[in-house]
Amino acid sequence: MARKTIRTIPQERAFMPVQEPAARARNFDEVTLGFGLDEALLECERCLICPQQPCVAGCPVGIDIPGFITRIIDKDTRGAWDLLTDANLLPAICGRVCPQEDQCEGVCPVSDPLEPVAIGRLERWLGDRAIAEGWSKQNHIEPNRFRVGIIGSGPAGMACAADLAKAGCAVTVYEALHQPGGVLRYGIPDFRLPNAVVDAEIGTLVKLGIEIKCNTLVGRLFTIEQMIGEMGYHAVFIGTGAGSPRFMDIPGENLNGVLSANELLTRCNLMQAGSFPEYDTPMPVGRRVAVIGSGNTAMDAMRVALRLGAETVTCVYRRTEAESPARLEELHHAREEGIEFEWLTAPLEILDDGSGGVRAMRCIRMELGEADDSGRRRPLPIEGSEFEFETDMVIYAIGTSANPILGQTSQIRLDRRGYIETDETLATSLAGVYAGGDIVTGSATVILAMGAGRKAASSIKRYLRIRDSETVYQPKPANLEGTLFGIDLAERNFVRVQLA
Repeated sequence: MARKTIRTIPQERAFMPVQEPAARARNFDEVTLGFGLDEALLECERCLICPQQPCVAGCPVGIDIPGFITRIIDKDTRGAWDLLTDANLLPAICGRVCPQEDQCEGVCPVSDPLEPVAIGRLERWLGDRAIAEGWSKQNHIEPNRFRVGIIGSGPAGMACAADLAKAGCAVTVYEALHQPGGVLRYGIPDFRLPNAVVDAEIGTLVKLGIEIKCNTLVGRLFTIEQMIGEMGYHAVFIGTGAGSPRFMDIPGENLNGVLSANELLTRCNLMQAGSFPEYDTPMPVGRRVAVIGSGNTAMDAMRVALRLGAETVTCVYRRTEAESPARLEELHHAREEGIEFEWLTAPLEILDDGSGGVRAMRCIRMELGEADDSGRRRPLPIEGSEFEFETDMVIYAIGTSANPILGQTSQIRLDRRGYIETDETLATSLAGVYAGGDIVTGSATVILAMGAGRKAASSIKRYLRIRDSETVYQPKPANLEGTLFGIDLAERNFVRVQLA
């Protein structure tokens, strides 16, 4: 095959069909409709199959991206999925919600001077095809004696559970809510990530033998120390996320009509408030809704409010659009659907309508100064620029904090922000207990949480002395140093003895 160059590949990205904005703003059906076979093959032809593979290094879970793209080109789609899912068992999910533009696509050489290869859309296409055709992997798992408990069924917990189940451990996942999936279930609306996709890909994990126990709040029913002690777990992984909402502590936050994006999204995504009265979860929405914040959660909250019947929905953000942390695609879709934006605006007070509800917000205009610790220019108030912004519902989407329950009910060490403190292996202060994802780093992305879950699984395997092919099979040493009777020292303690 002739080597491809920027000049010889298709110059334009394959077309991704979407619902029309006017129609989709009134339903919860998925906005982006996905590639067909022809679009997927066309997009694969845009990949240069770089020998340096910068996209693999840019992926937090190390997917062999050129490898699975090559297999799609060769019409071996099942082989492509098999290769992809060696690193990521949730491709249909990650293909939809991961910020590929900041990761694998962000380092794609095609992006200079063209648009990068649409790696996320190809990943989604493979994942969707696997779901539609019922593909599953034959995992030849040899059970071992170890039991591992996982706290939280979000992306970090499930990635960790999958790797440990493949290694032969008996894995039990504890989920506080009544359905598994964590933030994938309660935090992302159906129009971005349908629950049917979450169900299908969690079903793939369950086939590995993972047991999921819902309605189980660790820290209230039992503690981490009890899991390691009387419950008999040899190791525990904490992947509970950071789901405690933040507020601004300004006057008026106790008024009716003020809530967090977490509450709004949980009611709609997990409890089906968008289908009330078919489901028993009401979610009355204001006529004029203001959402404070401009990240992906803010975009989701605004677009949900619009679909619930709000007449106008406005994003209120203290910086400019250039500093917005939301994905460009989410900003684009929100604007297409009619969301309004008040940039360089900060709330000072939420005003009472006289009956305990919201009448308006008192805000102030901002300007950008020097860069702060985040690398973004610091917003500064403009003296004398205060004004009232009419609204009858205010939704906070300014980030989350760690849930304090585990820290309050165990002796595990926390950092100054209340997140779990770990070392470079993701080990905590409790022997045999590891943690990763948002509960360690604060709010991040799905794929970064999955990367943390896989890293913790590798550390747990080392802790339990489980033979790990990813670390054992290294290049042969040039001399016999580091060996015992010619056997690599990494092979120690990995012998199974079967008694007659």
